[in-house]
Amino acid sequence: MTMKNTLKKLIPYALVGVMSGATTIGAYSYFDYKGGNSDFSYFAPKNNDARYATFNMNGVGDDFVNAAKMTVPAVVSITNFSTKRTRSSQQDLFEQFFGPFGGRPQQQQQQTPPTMPTGMGSGVIISPDGYIISNNHVIAGASKLEVVLSNKKTYVANLVGTDPTTDIALLKIEDKGLPYLNFANSDNVEVGQWVLAVGNPMGLNSTVTAGIVSAKGRSIDLLSQQSRSPIESFIQTDAAINPGNSGGALVNPNGELIGINSAISSKTGYYEGYGFAVPSNLARKVVEDIKKFGLVQRGFLGVVPLDLSDLRQVTAYNQQKKTNLKSGDGVYLIEVAAKGGAEDAGLRPGDIIIKVDNVVVSSYYDLSFAVGSRRPGDKVAVTYKRNGKEYNTSVTLKDEKGGTTLRSKADLTVTEKIGADFEPLSERFKTDYGLTSGVIAKNVVDGSPMAGIGVVDNYIVIEVNGKPVNSQKDIEKILQSYKGNVQIKYVDEYGRITTRGFKMP
Repeated sequence: MTMKNTLKKLIPYALVGVMSGATTIGAYSYFDYKGGNSDFSYFAPKNNDARYATFNMNGVGDDFVNAAKMTVPAVVSITNFSTKRTRSSQQDLFEQFFGPFGGRPQQQQQQTPPTMPTGMGSGVIISPDGYIISNNHVIAGASKLEVVLSNKKTYVANLVGTDPTTDIALLKIEDKGLPYLNFANSDNVEVGQWVLAVGNPMGLNSTVTAGIVSAKGRSIDLLSQQSRSPIESFIQTDAAINPGNSGGALVNPNGELIGINSAISSKTGYYEGYGFAVPSNLARKVVEDIKKFGLVQRGFLGVVPLDLSDLRQVTAYNQQKKTNLKSGDGVYLIEVAAKGGAEDAGLRPGDIIIKVDNVVVSSYYDLSFAVGSRRPGDKVAVTYKRNGKEYNTSVTLKDEKGGTTLRSKADLTVTEKIGADFEPLSERFKTDYGLTSGVIAKNVVDGSPMAGIGVVDNYIVIEVNGKPVNSQKDIEKILQSYKGNVQIKYVDEYGRITTRGFKMP
C-alpha cells in the first residue's frame, strides 16, 4: 500500500451523522472579488441560459421608487478583513500536507499573515440599534468586519453569531436611530410578483435592480459543503444579482424584506438570469435564536432519509443495496436513530414521509425546511406511507444530542464552542512524519474561533495551550471551564507549524 493511500485512509473526508437531513454531495464555487482570497457571492454552476426579463415601469407606477427610497438607506456594504489562509481543493490530500514529494513538517514558526480586505458583500439593518443580517459566507474567516452605510458613515461591526446551515449571519454596530427594514411574511410571496434586489455588486454601492419571483422553495445544493444538514428553500428571482450582492435585501414593492440575497446560478460567476434568496421567515427565525440564545435552536427528526425525487440517489442506493426502490415524490427513511423523535413516534426504516404539518414533502429539501425551521421540543404532524398505506403520527423534535430543551452558549461542549471536531492520528502516522502528538480537525465551522485562526478541515492540531493533544477528550479536558486566551499549535497543508490564538468563547 502506498504512503498516499495510507494517508487517505488515516484522514477520512466524511462523517456520517444521524440527523434530520441526508448528507448530500454537492459543490459550490467561489468567485474572487478584486483578487481577494475569499469570495462573498456564491454561484451555483447550473446549465441555465436564461436572459434578462423585460421590465415595464408603466406596469408598476411609482411603487419601485418608493420601495427603493425605503430600502437603500438600510442596506450596507460589508468588507471582510481576514488573515485566513486558503488552499487549493484540487490538490491531493497528501500533497496538501507534505508537499509534492512528501517529507516531514517544517519545524519553523510561521508569522501571522497580515490582516487585509479579502472581499466585499452586503448586509441589511433590521433594527434601529444596529443589528445587521447578512450571509455566513460574507463574514467567513473574518478578523475584522467593516460596515459602511449608504451615507458613507463607517463602523466596525461585532459578529453576534452565524448559521452555516442556512448561510445567515448576524452582526451588530453601535448606534441608535438607524434606518432599518421590517421582515415580511415570505410564505405570502407569490411567483410572478415584482421584487427589488438592493446591494453592492462589484463595488457599485447602493445598486437597485428589479425583477420577478421566478420560483419558491428552490434547492440548488449550495450549502452541503459548509453544513452537514443544510436547509435550502430559496426564493428564486430574475432581478440582477452579482458578486457583492450577497447578504443584501430582496424586498417587495412595499419595501418590506422578503429575503436575503445569497447566490446566483451562473457558468461564469456573474449574473446570467437567476438569483436566490434565503426566505425572510427562515432568516428571521435564525436571527431571533442567535439574539436570544447565542446559537440557533434546530429540531431534528432523527432519521437518515433518501430523496426519492433525485433519480441519481435512488439509482446509487439500488445498486449498493441491490433493491428496486422507485423514484418519485417523498423521502424514504434509510435509518431511524435509536431514541430519536422519529423512533419514539413509531417511524421505522422503509417508511416514506410525504407530508409535514399537512404540507407536501416532495424532496429532501422540503423536509429539511419543514423540520429545520423548528426548535427542539416542537411537535410536527408527519404523514407517511408504509407498505402502500398512509399513516399519521406526531413527532417531538430533538436536538443533535437527543434533548428536547433549548440550549444556550453556556450549555455547549468545548468543541462546539471553538467550532470543530477532532479525530486521532495513528501512531504510524506520527512516526512517519515526526510528530509526537496530534489530532485531525474536522467539521470546522465558518466564523468559529478555529476558523478565525486559519484552521480548516484536515489540519493537524498538535498542542493546545502548550500541552500535547492526541484525542478530542484531551482538548476538552484542557479547555473545560477555561477562560482566557487559547493558543493552538497546528500543522497546515504545506507541513508548516503555526501557533495562533483566540479568546475562549
